[in-house]
Amino acid sequence: MRYFDRLHPIVAFLYFVFVILIAMLSMNPVIITICYLSGVAFCGMLIGLKKILISLAYNIPLLILLALTNPMFVHKGETILFFLNDNPVTKESILYGLFASMMIMSVFYWFRCYSEIMTSDKFVYLFGRVIPKLSLVLSMSLAFIPKLKRKYKEIDEAQKALGIYATQSYVDKIRSKFRVLSILLTNSLENSIETADSMRARGYGLKGRSSYAIYRFTVSDGIFMGVSLLLGITATVLIFLGFANFNFYPTLSPFNVSGIVLITYVTIVILAGVSIVMEVKENMLWRYLKSKI
Repeated sequence: MRYFDRLHPIVAFLYFVFVILIAMLSMNPVIITICYLSGVAFCGMLIGLKKILISLAYNIPLLILLALTNPMFVHKGETILFFLNDNPVTKESILYGLFASMMIMSVFYWFRCYSEIMTSDKFVYLFGRVIPKLSLVLSMSLAFIPKLKRKYKEIDEAQKALGIYATQSYVDKIRSKFRVLSILLTNSLENSIETADSMRARGYGLKGRSSYAIYRFTVSDGIFMGVSLLLGITATVLIFLGFANFNFYPTLSPFNVSGIVLITYVTIVILAGVSIVMEVKENMLWRYLKSKI
């Protein structure tokens, strides 16, 4: 049992909103590094070590590629390292590309954590009464994509078992893939009709329809929400006020770790790290309880 699975949906939602917002707001290398490392660590705890290592195997080369691509198009910066086709390659442009790509990756990993915790039923629970149609469409869309992937794999494996891919011809392989897509499309249309009938039978769209609340707001939810709001609002306000500003061009800003800037860094470390600490605590408690059985 994961700690964030036990949190009330509104608490988990607000936490991810603040962390992802902070990850996108600042180009400060320290803040980007904190968000990136914490996002990778927390995502690894949620999806498992093997999956996170596979993800890093793809994302780290992409990160390096983006970092090296930026100097090819941006030639700003005073520290020229060398010339490429008579265009200067500067240290500032390389570092900007590196941290910009790290920022994108950190947002990606935190959104992956969000998708693991905020399931479609939680999303509908939060926004079903405010924006019922939009929340239903979004939740169904998010759930539909993994279902399509699983169904495609099942159909593909069934086709292989029937010997459809016995030939090595590329033309036949392409035809086989189109056959799988055709079967998948037909299956999806049938499922949509069944879903519509099921929704109609359950009274979807009727006025005055009641709903059962499966989530209860507890004291621990209130404490975690209060801490998240305090840290999130503090860090966001400090970033908006410019206390953690960092310039890459024309020269790199000197690192400042004194006073209010240090408070900004510490606040973000605590906010991003509290998820990891709580998950580690939950895992340790679970293992301890299992050992007592």
